[in-house]
Amino acid sequence: MVFRIEPQMGPEAYKTYAIVSPISTHMRRATCEEVGCEHHLNGWRVRVEALTPDLVRAARDSGRKYTEQSIAEGETWLVFEAGQTCFKAHEHRAPIGRPPLYLVRDGDYRGNPRRTKARLHQRPGDWVEDFAEHQQALADEIKKG
Repeated sequence: MVFRIEPQMGPEAYKTYAIVSPISTHMRRATCEEVGCEHHLNGWRVRVEALTPDLVRAARDSGRKYTEQSIAEGETWLVFEAGQTCFKAHEHRAPIGRPPLYLVRDGDYRGNPRRTKARLHQRPGDWVEDFAEHQQALADEIKKG
């Protein structure tokens, strides 16, 4: 659940400060072992009745070791052993060690109506200084009334 205070002004009146590590530039594909995948460590199970026939066939023909457990009429599970690649291994990512990007953008979550280019700070200290100066400017404006 996300709680958001609705802004009192348009997005052009705001600045967004962000520290980001985009998946495309800061992550690489990783194995189940590298990310400590719960399915790899503990095994997993899939309810047959929750899958389409194509997915049941793909799971059974995946080359992974499993047992089939029939619990009751209409409840069958494929139980996969620990220590093997899970079905979501293609989603696993690990950081490559790049430092994060320190960005300042005009606008807020609603967008950047002026379409100004984001500023990329080269050092974390510069980003912190920019943020502090912006906060001080806001405090000065509030003080003026």
